[in-house]
Amino acid sequence: MNLTEFLPMTKEEMQARKWDAIDILLVTGDAYVDHPSFGAAVIGRLLEHNGFRVGVIAQPDWKNPDSLKLFGRPKIACAVTSGNMDSMVCIYTAGRRLRHEDMYSPSGKTGMRPPHAEAVYVQLCKAAFPGIPTVLGGVGASMRRLAHYDYWQDKMRPSILVDSKADILVYGMGEKAVTEIFDRLRDGKDLIGIRGTARYAGGKETQAFVPGENDVVLPSFEEFCNDKNAIMRQTVTVEKEMNPWCGKRLIQMVNGRMIVVEPPQLPLKSEEFDQVAEFPYVGKPHFKYTEKIPAFETIQNSIPAVRGCPGGCAFCGLVFHQGKNVISRTEESVLRSIKKLQNQKFFRGTVTDIGGAAGNIFGHKPKNPELCKKCRRCSCMFPDPCPNYNADEKPLLDLLRKAMALPCVKNLFINSGIRLDLALMQPKLTKEIILKHVSGHVKVAPEHLDARVLRLMRKGKADEFPRFREIFEKVSAEAGKEQFLIPLFISNFPGCTAEEMKVVDDYLEKHHWSPQQVQDYIPLPMTIGAAMYYAGTDTDGNPIEVNRGLKERREQRNMLRRKRSGFTPGAYNKDKNGETRYFPPRKDGKTFEKSGKRFEKRKK
Repeated sequence: MNLTEFLPMTKEEMQARKWDAIDILLVTGDAYVDHPSFGAAVIGRLLEHNGFRVGVIAQPDWKNPDSLKLFGRPKIACAVTSGNMDSMVCIYTAGRRLRHEDMYSPSGKTGMRPPHAEAVYVQLCKAAFPGIPTVLGGVGASMRRLAHYDYWQDKMRPSILVDSKADILVYGMGEKAVTEIFDRLRDGKDLIGIRGTARYAGGKETQAFVPGENDVVLPSFEEFCNDKNAIMRQTVTVEKEMNPWCGKRLIQMVNGRMIVVEPPQLPLKSEEFDQVAEFPYVGKPHFKYTEKIPAFETIQNSIPAVRGCPGGCAFCGLVFHQGKNVISRTEESVLRSIKKLQNQKFFRGTVTDIGGAAGNIFGHKPKNPELCKKCRRCSCMFPDPCPNYNADEKPLLDLLRKAMALPCVKNLFINSGIRLDLALMQPKLTKEIILKHVSGHVKVAPEHLDARVLRLMRKGKADEFPRFREIFEKVSAEAGKEQFLIPLFISNFPGCTAEEMKVVDDYLEKHHWSPQQVQDYIPLPMTIGAAMYYAGTDTDGNPIEVNRGLKERREQRNMLRRKRSGFTPGAYNKDKNGETRYFPPRKDGKTFEKSGKRFEKRKK
C-alpha cells in the first residue's frame, strides 16, 4: 500500500511523507474521494501543488473537537467545506424530512454530517485550535455569503460568516482566491481585497467605510427581517454584479458591522482548467473506505470537462456559484484524462460522461469576448439566446470522435443533462449523440410545459421538449435502437398553479408516460426562485401563488407521481400489477394501449 498516494488522512500517511506537521487542515462533510469532481480534492491538490502540506479530515465527529487533532495543530490555517452539495439538501427532502441516503457518505449512510455543516465545522476548528485562521468555502458557503432565506428553518438568516465566525469565505469555484488567501496567511499579510471572497468586517473598518463608485450597498439584514421584498431587490442586484469583469463590491450591514463581498474572481483560462483537472488525483476514494460511496460510483468513469452554465435558471444556484461564463478544458487535456482512466481496475472501456452543467455546452465561447465583459444579463439563453453566444457544435463533435478512436474506449456516453434549447440549435451534434452516445437513457430537463411557468423559471419555450422528443424518437427508430428519455419536471415552483401543473399532467396522460424523476421544488439560498418563494412575487413585484406546506404541495406532486394507463414505447411504465417495467419502442412507432396483452407478449 502506497501511503503517499492520497493526501494524508492518518498520522501514518503524514509520517510516510516525512512531515512533522501539516500546514493546512482541510475539513470536509463528504467522504474523501480523490477525484476532480469532488471540490475538497481539487482544493487539497491545488494547495499541495503550491507547496503546502495538507491533511484531510472527512466527516469528523462534529460534537468532539478532539476529532480534528489527528495531525496536531496546523501551522497556517484550517480550510472548511460542507461538501459537494449544500448540507441541508443532503440531509432533508423538499418536505423537510430526513433523507434515507447521503450519496456522499460511505454506503450512503446518513447522519455523517451536521445541519449547516459550514458553521459547525468552523466552530469545531476554533474549539480545537484556538486562534487559528479559518477559511470557509464550497457551494453551501457560496450560496450563503449574504443574507438569505433558509427554507428548512423557514426564516431569514444572515451571512454564514456571522454564525460561523470564519475569517474569510471563498465563493465560486475558488482556485485563484484560495491560492492568494493561503499565500497571504503564510506571509502574515491581511486578507482584504481578494476577488471571489467575503469578510465580516470589524467595527473600526465599518465605521471608517464610505461607499465609493465601485460599491453597491444592499438592504441590511434588519431590512430583510422587516420587508419581504428586500430579498428580491438583493437577489436581482447580486445577479447583475456577478460579471467578473464589471461586477462591483457588495456591502451589507448586519448587527452594526458590514459583510464585504469582493467582485467575483476571473474565470480560469482553458489551460489553467486543464492543470486543475490533471493534478495527480488517484481517481478513487481513500483506501480507508471499505464501503462504496454512491456519488463516486455514479461518476467514476466520467470526465469533468466544463464549468459554468449559460442558462441562469431561477431555481438553480450555478449562476451564483460557477457563473454563466462557459469554460471548457482543451481537447488534448480531456483525451489525456480518458487515457488515464484505463489504469483504473474498475474501467471496462466505457466512458460514462464528458460534461458539466449540461452535456452539450463543451467548447462554447462568445463571438466577441469584449461584449461579455460589459454584460449584465443573468442568462445567455433567456428570454432568448444572446446573439453573442456561439453554440458551436463542432468542438464537442470533434472531441467525441477522437475519444472514440482511442483503443481503450469501447463506448462513450453523454449522461449530463442535455439542454433542449441548445440541442435544437445543434442538429448534427444532437443526432450524433442520439445515435452513438446514449446508454439507453437520455436525461433532459424540460422542468415544465406551461409557457407562463417556464418564463418564471427562466427556461425555454413550451414546445422545446415535444420537438426534441420527436427528433429523439425518429433518430432512434431509424437506427433500430431501443432508447428512451428521462425528463425531469418540477412541481410547486413559485407561481405555478394546479391548473398550470395540469398542462404537464395532461401531456403525460396523453402519451401514457409515468416519469421516473420528479422534483418537488426546493428554494435554494440566494436563488431567484427562493426570493420568489419567500416574497410571493415575481422579479417585477407582481403577486404570484406559492404553495408552502405539505398539504398545499401534495396536489401538484401527486399529479406527476400518479400511475397512468397504457404504455409509452421506449419508457419505463407501470404494468397492470403496479410494477415498473421497461417496454421498448415498436418499430412502427405505435403505442401499446392494452397493458395486459403487452405484458403477456413480453412474458412469452
